[in-house]
Amino acid sequence: MLSLSPSRTLKSLLTCALLTFGALSHAQQVFRVTAIPDESPTELARKAAPLVKYLEGKLAMKVEFTPVTDYAAAVEVLINKKVDMAWFGGFTFVQANVRSGGKVIPLVQREEDEKFRSVFITSDPTIQGLADLKGKDVSFGSQSSTSGHLMPRSFLLQAKVDPDKDFKRVAYSGAHDATIAAVASGKVQAGALNISVWDKFVADKKVDTAKVRVFYTTPPYYDYNWSVHADMPVALREKLSAALLALSRDTAEGKEVLDLQRATRFVPSKADNYKGIEAAARSAGLL
Repeated sequence: MLSLSPSRTLKSLLTCALLTFGALSHAQQVFRVTAIPDESPTELARKAAPLVKYLEGKLAMKVEFTPVTDYAAAVEVLINKKVDMAWFGGFTFVQANVRSGGKVIPLVQREEDEKFRSVFITSDPTIQGLADLKGKDVSFGSQSSTSGHLMPRSFLLQAKVDPDKDFKRVAYSGAHDATIAAVASGKVQAGALNISVWDKFVADKKVDTAKVRVFYTTPPYYDYNWSVHADMPVALREKLSAALLALSRDTAEGKEVLDLQRATRFVPSKADNYKGIEAAARSAGLL
């Protein structure tokens, strides 16, 4: 049996400890990003890929996009620090912020998110305004969607239309693109969704605007943002924020990222921007 001297044994133990620490440190140098699943998984992955590559260069660490199954899961993984950054809608940010006791921080938002809108679409020629939705089958997106449910519901209530009492049926498609498909196929007579998804479908000729049209566009409100947990080291948070704010359409890399994010540019965000959404959620009994 081979015997090691005390000094060699100590040296071996220290070497093992350093190797283990090094492996753990390397394992921890993965920056995880997720997003609410407001579009198909393939579209979310396509949108994330250039951003992931860009952040890897700026943060000098491996970045991974981690998809989640639903909106609630996106909230949970950031609250529990299973991911480092999440793309939230205004309502999911409010949910995460409230549930974490204010420990979720909105870092940046797109310039477009300062004045975001939803659209109501239909294939029914008799529907010309919100009041015409009474007695109809109408689809929202996810129940936790800001632009696909909460704010459209809020504007309906302001127009004296109560979805739960006045619609023949309330459906939840789960995602904006699914809402378009439900209206186009005739499963429902109308639907509400994110204006940028609608505009993208129109631009890409993925919807026949001779059959499906917008009949109401909501007033503006604050929406999406990139959020992080307050426990993220300040230095990393500042580095991340600077990287996102530095994205510019003047570079090929920046243009690719911003185009896929449907953004002109990113601007700083703050929790107070979403007080109106929180009030709408509480008023609608959704928070």
